[in-house]
Amino acid sequence: MSTTEHPSPPSTDSTIDDPQTDSQSSTTPDDASELFGADRELLVDNLRYVLDGRWRATRDDVRTRSNRADLLPDPSRTLEQARTRILDEMRELSAQGFASAGFGADHGGTGDIGASITAIEMLGYADLSLMVKAGVQWGLWGGAVENLGTARHHEKYVADTINLDLLGCFAMTETGHGSNVQALETTATYDAATKEFVIHSPTPSARKDYIGGAAEHARYAAVFAQLITAGPGQEPESYGVHCFVVPIRDADGNDLPGVTTSDCGYKGGLAGVDNGRILFDSVRIPRENLLNRYADVEDDGTYSSPIDNPNRRFFTMLGTLIRGRISVAATAGAASRKALAIATRYGLVRRQFDAPGDEDEIVVLDYLGHQRKLLPLIAKSYAVAMAQNELTEELHEVQSASPDDSDAGRQRELEASAAGLKAYATWHASHSINVAREACGGAGYLDENQISIIRGDIDVFTTFEGDNTVLTQLVAKEVLSAYADDVQGLSAGGWVRFIASMARDVVVEKTAVRQVVQTLLESSDEDTEKSALTNRGTQIRLFRNREDHLVRTCAQRLRRATDDDNDAFEVFNNAQDHLLKVGQARTERVVLEAFVQAINDCDSRAAAELLGKVCDLFVYSALEADLGWFMMHRHISVERAKAIRRGVNELCRDLRPYAATLVDAFGIPEELMGAPMIENH
Repeated sequence: MSTTEHPSPPSTDSTIDDPQTDSQSSTTPDDASELFGADRELLVDNLRYVLDGRWRATRDDVRTRSNRADLLPDPSRTLEQARTRILDEMRELSAQGFASAGFGADHGGTGDIGASITAIEMLGYADLSLMVKAGVQWGLWGGAVENLGTARHHEKYVADTINLDLLGCFAMTETGHGSNVQALETTATYDAATKEFVIHSPTPSARKDYIGGAAEHARYAAVFAQLITAGPGQEPESYGVHCFVVPIRDADGNDLPGVTTSDCGYKGGLAGVDNGRILFDSVRIPRENLLNRYADVEDDGTYSSPIDNPNRRFFTMLGTLIRGRISVAATAGAASRKALAIATRYGLVRRQFDAPGDEDEIVVLDYLGHQRKLLPLIAKSYAVAMAQNELTEELHEVQSASPDDSDAGRQRELEASAAGLKAYATWHASHSINVAREACGGAGYLDENQISIIRGDIDVFTTFEGDNTVLTQLVAKEVLSAYADDVQGLSAGGWVRFIASMARDVVVEKTAVRQVVQTLLESSDEDTEKSALTNRGTQIRLFRNREDHLVRTCAQRLRRATDDDNDAFEVFNNAQDHLLKVGQARTERVVLEAFVQAINDCDSRAAAELLGKVCDLFVYSALEADLGWFMMHRHISVERAKAIRRGVNELCRDLRPYAATLVDAFGIPEELMGAPMIENH
């Protein structure tokens, strides 16, 4: 994959005039072209330049390669046909060097992590089964081997993983333990006499479940299990969850002795992904199959690790696998943009009901109700895309740094941001795609128009790579703990007792404010009621004030755990709604500030002005969605609340003529946008 930077952004010195058009007389889905002419195409290019971010060359490369209608899912295929087709497409990607960016240069790749995430994201415009299958093979299985293994594993597995001579899967989730990885039941007991680990599923709930690749294609599994060993003269003990390479099938696809695989069968979507289950019955693997970057076992059973604290060791291992979570967020963003683009194009050609005194029916996107359905979600999609670009870049910088330059605080901040955006982006995608389906009426329910397929495929994104509720709670816990190492691995009750003992100034500690945000805050009135809602500093202050209020009051609730007659878990459980609100507020503030930064960095005045309007709509609609909280806690007056509702309407009307421009700027390959409901109008 090429990662060469675009030499310079398209630019224009013109600004956007206030559009005055008779939108009811629109006869084309691209009605803004009458306003702009050639300038419209330049505006689209400038918006796309901002959306594409640092790895825009990678995006253009994937756009070119994926501009083929045959990459779209075909619901008429059987389960077997769909799986075979996706594997064939994977082989095409491999032949094109698609996977190389995700692996280090000394392992046969190019080591461009940001390009790898971006390329996976772009697959979200084609078939989400292809994205998930690629993510499992190269991101999860390959990522576990590269990031948790050492030279012996890299030499043995990485090259064949890249070229698909070795198909693997990622066996973490169990039937009885999904999000609670530390409590996984599968065991890996070391036998010093044979220098082997014995991988075993001790209970039915220890079965590895929903594992992509496990039903059919995978020959190896990265198995997460409790490592049990004993040095000379010691009793066996568990050292927590570690990862092991376990062969599960022979070359003909038959289960190996002691391994039982089964098929999850038909699902709500993602027909091309062969999700399956795995049970282990005392399966023996060589000692060397422990992925030993962070821990090792000697021939005699002696355990060693460069990280003494077991909780820190566990979370360090999981932290290296964060790439999968970030890929899911990125691809969810792409899927939501595609569904909204299709629905918007349809809204620009579909007509319904006569206008008084007019023979023509009205274009449905000219109805304010329809604008309110789609335009705020398009605005939020822009915001999510800007935040995703920043997150991808931060991942690239953190994981490209040498181990000597590692920053634990920065890593924890990255993990919190990844958890928050994954939840935020996938919830947004699930909602947006459903609204897009509804906005297209019965036509949106037909598979030929794609949205119904996308809706089925995206549904699981809210719960895989981390359940969204758990991830949002994780964000809140990290914020409240100020990234303190001591909190990792504590039970709910233990965590609450930790928070209860902290000083107030530590609890509300936040990361440094970026310069553009600081400047905007300094230029706005601290009393948000006295400043215009269109003032960017006021918008940021409202989001920050909400977060600060929630953090302080949540900490106060949790401090009740210091009372002798209060049970710490009960205190935690009763405050869980508050914790989730903290996580959501923190993530939405981060998303807004990323959007503000992107506008600040935009070189085109016209694009920056339009992006400013889009950002306003994102802010106004976010405030409207949470008006109850803002009013209840007196951050917004009744009159300002009314102004916010009016503002959403006004911004929808302002942005209506640019609807096609905004979705065209997503840069979705045209062959992947096929929808007969649009083409037949």
